[in-house]
Amino acid sequence: MASPLIALVLSFFIPGLGQFYTGQLLKAVALFVLAILFAALSTMIIGIPLYIIVWLYSMYDGYTVASES
Repeated sequence: MASPLIALVLSFFIPGLGQFYTGQLLKAVALFVLAILFAALSTMIIGIPLYIIVWLYSMYDGYTVASES
């Protein structure tokens, strides 16, 4: 059983790591790739809010999925 707090903390540091911890490998890779892409786009203003959205979603999803299991 995955701990919701650990999934949240892992996703806080690296988007997608909480999903990896809960066994959602495809979602983990997708969130990580999106975070890298939007971080690269942060040189343009549009990348910053998109990265924040992916980061917050990653934390929320990691916590809720771990809570359900």
